[in-house]
Amino acid sequence: MRLAELSERSGVSTATIKYYLREGLLAPGRQINTTTAEYDEEHLRRLRLVRAMIQVGGVPVATVREVLDHVDDDSLPRTIRLGAAMWALPQVPEPDEEDEFVRAAHHEVSALLEQLGWENAKRLSTISPAYRSLVVSVAAFRRLGYGWGAELMAPYAELMHRTAVLDLDNMETHPSEEERIEFAILGAIINEPILQSLHRLAQEEETARRYGFDE
Repeated sequence: MRLAELSERSGVSTATIKYYLREGLLAPGRQINTTTAEYDEEHLRRLRLVRAMIQVGGVPVATVREVLDHVDDDSLPRTIRLGAAMWALPQVPEPDEEDEFVRAAHHEVSALLEQLGWENAKRLSTISPAYRSLVVSVAAFRRLGYGWGAELMAPYAELMHRTAVLDLDNMETHPSEEERIEFAILGAIINEPILQSLHRLAQEEETARRYGFDE
């Protein structure tokens, strides 16, 4: 397909597509002559991924490029490839390791991983943004005087593990490795807000069920 058709099918303007091409977010098309290139379904799929990352996820262009570099690096094992791409997405700030609440949160999160038997998560804890994010959140709870420890987190973690199983089961239904990795990235950007919304809807439902609307 030519650029105009790629624009029409993707809903992305030709000017934006040209910008993505200049920024290396989209591979060049097959050159037909000095002024015309031809694009295929792979370009269309990648364009939709880039658009979702930028428009829906609010991911900066430089970060999108970094994520896609990991997605395209087929020299890496799948676990590293997935992790590297996910870790390149925007994350919470680094925790202050001198903060007493952060130190306590580290202890609780480590105890949680031990209780769950999540040995791989423990191995990755020094480099995992998800681990750091959990530490920061637990520290915030403790700073406000709420005990949010391993025992309280464990049932939630078990539910999240079931969710992760579903995520990877769905990912593995896609035929190519590139599609699977891309699906995982989209899951982080789009599926997490869906899960958050479902969680809040469930809270609204259960609150109304327990307390009604008159109290």
